Amino acid sequence: MKKQSKQPIRLRKRKLKSGNETLYLDIYLDGKRWNEYLKMYLWPGTTKDVREHNKETLRLAEAILAKRIIELQDRKFGFESRQGDDLRFFDYYKACAEKRKQENPNRQNWGDWYSNLKHMEKYEPRKDILLKDITKQWVEGYKEYLATKATAFGSKFMKSYGDHPLAKNSQQTYFRKLRACLNEAYENGLIRNNPLKGVKGVRGEESKRTYLTLEEITKLADTPCRYPDIKRAFMFSCLTGLRKSDIEKLMWGDVSELDGMTRIIFRQKKTAGLEYLDLSPQAVKWMGTRGKPTDKVFPNLHSITTISETLKDWTYEAGIHKHITFHCGRHTFATLMLTLGTDLFTVSKLLGHRNVHTTEIYAKVLDSTKRKAVNSIPEIGHNLDKKSE
Repeated sequence: MKKQSKQPIRLRKRKLKSGNETLYLDIYLDGKRWNEYLKMYLWPGTTKDVREHNKETLRLAEAILAKRIIELQDRKFGFESRQGDDLRFFDYYKACAEKRKQENPNRQNWGDWYSNLKHMEKYEPRKDILLKDITKQWVEGYKEYLATKATAFGSKFMKSYGDHPLAKNSQQTYFRKLRACLNEAYENGLIRNNPLKGVKGVRGEESKRTYLTLEEITKLADTPCRYPDIKRAFMFSCLTGLRKSDIEKLMWGDVSELDGMTRIIFRQKKTAGLEYLDLSPQAVKWMGTRGKPTDKVFPNLHSITTISETLKDWTYEAGIHKHITFHCGRHTFATLMLTLGTDLFTVSKLLGHRNVHTTEIYAKVLDSTKRKAVNSIPEIGHNLDKKSE
């Protein structure tokens, strides 16, 4: 009879006399087993409060489990490479996601890891599948699943649109998360062969960059908005290229004066890179009155839904018939700078891009704008001189 492999770390429950269930980690190492009690409890019952408590408790317990698996990977427990054979794939993937969340708590990046997890759980019904059982065929099958069967999620991760296939760029993003997880497992000796070998990645496609012209920005500036802070923040984005995430956390302590210019020093939330950005007088105007160093420059930005609805109504009132999101402010700044003659390298630095190739997309956008401008020349005259025979 084949001996069953032992999972190094498992999250388990034990029922107490009170009716609660205590959560603990069952740890197996070098033939020895011990338990780590988390002092976390699930409540009996099915009321809304009980369900929410138990859901949050399990989420925290799984985060601790993920942390322990990270420690396994980093050899803090002294695991040998062979112990990776007994690791459950989904536990390890969650550990990789949790590790990145701790290193750089970017909501978008964490959301992509979480969304990919949900897609993989739909593709792979075996919750206990081991890391060593992820083969090249499994990876290719998942890649095919993303392209043909996976559907886009709505605002809540658990709800799928059902009839919206994944965009090519979403397929690329999710497959990259799987690739990062498996490469890390291979590099750390937790799997003997890399199932990614010979598997090509998903090629993305250039997405449309919606932006505002200088005339449209002027229209917005002159049009009232029911939420002044949203207006100030969006105009600031159009004039600096800052992302919403960086504008939200910008404090007056990040703003200084240098050689007659206003400068902000901040760490990009997306890349964690430290940036130094000098502001134009136009951008400074939208910041408002300076507050205390710990005060936010834009304190009342409301929810994502409120921002989206406000931008929709505000642009409509300004006579602008484009689908404008907050991120369009960043696109607007990039195209505005290039239109005004700023070189590509400088624009790349202003946007905080690590690679100038990322900025080249905006140059292509302007090329199409130039073609449109040329084609807008009205017809001049109807009679053409013909060559004499």
